[in-house]
Order: sequence, then structure tokens, then C-alpha cells
Amino acid sequence: MDTAATNETAARLRRAVTRLNRRLRYSSLGGISPAQASMLASIDNLKNPSLGDLAVAEQVQPPSVTRLVRTMESAGLIACTTDPEDRRCTRVRLTTLGRREVAAIRRRKTEFLERKLQSLSESDRRKAEELVGFLEILLDES
Repeated sequence: MDTAATNETAARLRRAVTRLNRRLRYSSLGGISPAQASMLASIDNLKNPSLGDLAVAEQVQPPSVTRLVRTMESAGLIACTTDPEDRRCTRVRLTTLGRREVAAIRRRKTEFLERKLQSLSESDRRKAEELVGFLEILLDES
């Protein structure tokens, strides 16, 4: 494959992945904002992060994290505690409601993809399975 073809394939892949991510996000949100959904996923992945950890993970400024955390805490999705090792540090964890919301978002995303896959021919479903393997290899950073 020549350089121009590789460049075009990379651009098409980027566009397709971006559009798929957008469709998944909007099909799964329920009653929360995209920023809240992303923050919930980061909190779940990081396990008791600080506000600074969240700012880095979400690639936003700390004041934005603080505002979002306050809103989500008021909604009962997260709980904030003072770090016992460093009283200046606030840690965040999912509440039961927050864990349920993360699970529901993930379930809705899977159901969206499942519906799309079921609409495909058997041959295209096999191609999709191969594509998943390819994407997993592409994402392997080791």
C-alpha cells in the first residue's frame, strides 16, 4: 500500500471511529450530559480519583471539574471525601446510583451495537468480528 493510500485509509478510519463514538455516546446517555457520562466513566476507571486526577483524565481545567463534580454530587451520582493523607485533596467515588448509571450507559451502548450487528448479513458480521480483532491490535500500546 503506498503512502497516499495509507493516508486515505487512516483518514477514513479516523472519521469512522469518531462518528461511531459520537453515535454510541448519544444512544446511551439517558438523562445525563456527555460530560457527566465521561466523568462517571473516568471515576469508575480511576477508582477514587482526586479532582486533579479527573482534570488530567478529562483533559479539562480544574475549575471545570469542580463545577461538574458539584452538579453530579447534587444529583447523587458521586460522593466527595477529603483524603485522610492530605486534607487539601478531595477524592471522588461513584455512589450506588452512579454505578448503576455507568452500567446502564455501557448496556445501552452494547445494545446499540448489537442491533446494528443483527441487521448485517452473516458475512458482514464475520467481517465485524475480524475488525474488532484488528482494532484491539491497533489499540495495543505494548
